[in-house]
Amino acid sequence: MKKGIHPDYHEVVFQDSSTGYKFLSGSTLTSKETIKWDDGNTYPLIRVEISSDSHPFYTGKQKFAKADGAVDRFNKKYGLSND
Repeated sequence: MKKGIHPDYHEVVFQDSSTGYKFLSGSTLTSKETIKWDDGNTYPLIRVEISSDSHPFYTGKQKFAKADGAVDRFNKKYGLSND
């Protein structure tokens, strides 16, 4: 890698604001706020609004609407049946 053109990649702790869930990951983000992690080291803390702990897709709370095709929508609109 060329020196001086890449951002500093280091370990940071991400914390979900809504659930308090924390995880350690590599990132180029920086923060003035720090936190002491389980391994005894201090890392920058990045607060996020949504993580895998609170996102509806990963928690199983996401609701899916039935996706009708174009033909089904046409038939519904004009009162036709598929019989």
